[in-house]
Amino acid sequence: MDQHGGTARVDCWIWAVRLFKTRSAAAEACRGGHVRVNGVAVKPAHQVKPGDEVRVRVAGHERIVLVERVVAKRVGAVIAAQCLIDKSPPPPSPEIIASLPRRDRGSGRPTKRERRETDRLQGRSPD
Repeated sequence: MDQHGGTARVDCWIWAVRLFKTRSAAAEACRGGHVRVNGVAVKPAHQVKPGDEVRVRVAGHERIVLVERVVAKRVGAVIAAQCLIDKSPPPPSPEIIASLPRRDRGSGRPTKRERRETDRLQGRSPD
């Protein structure tokens, strides 16, 4: 069902264009504050229209997409790609991810020295 030029619920749209695997996961992300439309956190029933900017936090990465076409039913990957313009920043390179220090689960809080080292590697200034 293509509603070209119309509106659709944000949870339906982000599910229909395959940003989430299930509609319930899309609605849960909206309720959790992980979905923003034009810079404002929205509820699942918020209406989106062509031209809106949708920011979605999926698996720790932020996806920034512009609504090109409104669809309310799940569509194939080829059609889904035509319904949005992806403005997401590229993911960090594997070398950068590998260079970041990892802490073992259950090892407690980082020491002040470890925190400073992490901040230095990530290019943040000390507080």
